[in-house]
Parts: sequence; C-alpha cells; structure tokens
Amino acid sequence: MRDELQQGLPAMSNPILKPELPKRFYKDVTVEETAGGFEIRLDGRPVRTPIRTLLALPDRTIAEAVAAEWEGQKTHIDPATMPVTRLANTVLDGVANDPAATRDDLARYAETDLIAYRADEPERLVARQAEAWDPLADWVEERFGARLATAAGVMHVAQNPATVTALRARLAEEIDPFRLAGLHQMTTLTGSLILALAVAEGRLDVAEAWRLAHVDEDWNISLWGEDEEAQARRASRFTDMRAADLFLRR
Repeated sequence: MRDELQQGLPAMSNPILKPELPKRFYKDVTVEETAGGFEIRLDGRPVRTPIRTLLALPDRTIAEAVAAEWEGQKTHIDPATMPVTRLANTVLDGVANDPAATRDDLARYAETDLIAYRADEPERLVARQAEAWDPLADWVEERFGARLATAAGVMHVAQNPATVTALRARLAEEIDPFRLAGLHQMTTLTGSLILALAVAEGRLDVAEAWRLAHVDEDWNISLWGEDEEAQARRASRFTDMRAADLFLRR
C-alpha cells in the first residue's frame, strides 16, 4: 500500500467494480521548498506520481492546494476528492513531456466550439444563447481579428481558416505546462476553447464561464427540473473546473 501511495494516487482495480480505497497510512502532510519546486511530503517522505515522477509543484499556492487534499483524506484515500492532485499528476506525467499534443488537441476545439452551435427553436432559448454567447463571439473578433462562425442546428460549422490560425497562434503562446493543462481541462469540461481562453485572459471568471457553458442545460432544468444525481455530477465537474482555474492563474 505504501508503495502505491508513493506513486501519487492509489491504483484502481477493475473499473466495473467499486474500487477498494487504500487506508490513510500517514499522519502529517507538509510542503517543502526545494531546488525542484514545492514538494509534497507525507510524514517527511516525498510523494510521486503514477509513473514515479517527483510530485514537485512550481509555486506554493498549487502545492498547498495539493497538500490540503492529502490532509483532507479521512480513514481512506479517495482520488475522486483530489482534483488538484489529479491534474498535477497529468501535468508531470503527460503534458510536460509532450505539450504539442495538448495544443493540437485544444486546436480541434477551435472548429467545434460550444458557442458556435445555436438552437433554432424555441425562440426564448435562441435569445438566451445569443445574450450569453454573442459577446464572446464579439470578443474573439476584437481580440484575435477573426470572426467566429455560428449556425443553428447540429451540422458542422466550418470556421474561417483565419480564425483557426489565430487561435492556434494563441495556443502556441502557452509554454507553461501547468497553464496549458488548466486550459485543456477547462476546455474539455465546457466544450469551449473560447470560454477557457476568456478565463485565461481575465475576460471571465471561472464561475461565469461555468454558467455560460450550461446555458442549454439550465434551460432544460427550467423546464423539467433536475435530479440529485445530475446535481452531484455537475458539482463534481465544477471542482475540476476550479482546479483548472487554479493552474491558469499561476
């Protein structure tokens, strides 16, 4: 068990079965500043990621957030309650080793962005989407000098090559793997590169971006209500969104 925990997060068993969570074996969690960054220590021992990279963070704010997640574990360790730690592991084991792949994946969202796809009915939803998303489309044009194409329905919206090129150029500016990972996670959670970039550049805060990402869902909730399972799922995803925002703000 101790060897598993030294790899950052416990290994999962068969995903079809409910995983057996390992017991918390440590008492103290500390952050130690070293030449490699801010390291997380459990009873003085360094934590490592799943592929045994040293869990060293680039600034104290992120490190303290990771440490708080480890400290917050009760009798057992549950990775589902550790969004900042999970994202840090993703950076150190993946994004930092191949940032180009992450940028390429993000660039694909430039052609399938959430705010480009609009409803054609009912009229009130059409108006609600326009009120929420048109200012962002205007911001894209002002910021990047290229207009985001929008259309009603589910058919693919072909973006102007100049728009895609401008967004790719912006992504190329993200050289910090922690910011890049935050941008990627926020994009995948919202379905919108535009929303994630707006947060990255201070155009939106994380709560507003989350609200704008759920215009359609909130419309349906207003009509049909929301069940507890859906509420819990959305709340869990918002914790991941906040972790991404933490990485973007460094």
